[in-house]
Amino acid sequence: MTNETTQNNYNGQQQRPLGSGFGYRSTAGDVIKGIDLSGKTAIVTGGNAGIGLETVKALLMAGARVIVGARDIDKAGKNLAGWENVSIEQLELMDPASVDRLAEKFLATGRPLHMLINNAGIMWVPLRRDGRGYESQLATNHLGHFQLTARLWPALKKANGARVVNVSSYGHQIAPFNFEDPNFEKRDYETLQGYGQSKTANNLFAVELDARGARHGVHAFSLHPGSVNGTDLARDVPPGLFQQMGMHDANGEIFPELAAKLKTIAQGAATTLWCATSPQLNDRGGVYCENADIAELDEGSIEHKYDEPSSMHGVQPYSLDRTSAEKLWTLSEKMTGVLFPAD
Repeated sequence: MTNETTQNNYNGQQQRPLGSGFGYRSTAGDVIKGIDLSGKTAIVTGGNAGIGLETVKALLMAGARVIVGARDIDKAGKNLAGWENVSIEQLELMDPASVDRLAEKFLATGRPLHMLINNAGIMWVPLRRDGRGYESQLATNHLGHFQLTARLWPALKKANGARVVNVSSYGHQIAPFNFEDPNFEKRDYETLQGYGQSKTANNLFAVELDARGARHGVHAFSLHPGSVNGTDLARDVPPGLFQQMGMHDANGEIFPELAAKLKTIAQGAATTLWCATSPQLNDRGGVYCENADIAELDEGSIEHKYDEPSSMHGVQPYSLDRTSAEKLWTLSEKMTGVLFPAD
């Protein structure tokens, strides 16, 4: 239901913690307790492993019907064996045709889509490009999700209260979006710069999508899941990098004292689920969240310590900037060749 009093989050005007009652150690089960999702439908990209898999299971336990978009459908099938009300679809976010196939199949059902969780992502990869020549982290983490959201727009509007959740990262603090050279055609490739700008794009996309979608009852959010132990996000990290960073020992094992400070996968999925389901966020959107609450705006007063994962928090104002959000929207439509419907 559209609320005319709803405000956007351009330039972080709603970017203030609510005092949700949750925190760093809250789990997926904590935030979804008591929430009934019977009759609701969700699509979760990358729901075959890690935080995505935990998210899918929590949604199913709350009564939702879930479609999992996965590159590895065999892995997804094994990890979700025995679960009811879940279906698995092939999804390669760097392949526009694959994105369209998933969306078209869902639209053909005529069902509303209540939750779209753009969870899939890659990090620390060497320079790779998709068939269009776009850098792979930008193509996967942002452009593929932009296209999927645009294609599913009719079903999101039909839900009369849908939420789009972009799983971003504290990594957005690494880099603003580089509008001059987003695909590293003129500058040397640095994988973390590519990752950082793709996560900034997740935030900017949520800001602009919410501003445009609120009148249709569609709200959008971005989030940092936290520093989570046990995911496969770092599967492409060069051997020895974590040793150089002082995180792993000579045998490649994470130091126990650091591991104890990281979130579990169940804790890592908490903020995704809070954004997707919490009544505390009714008639509110465009905000960047962490620890199952709206994050603090980082204006230089937060002390970040890399050996204290809980200190890695806050959202950069550049990733909520109205001009950048509008500019990225236009660029994303141009790069994907996909226009959001005007209404």
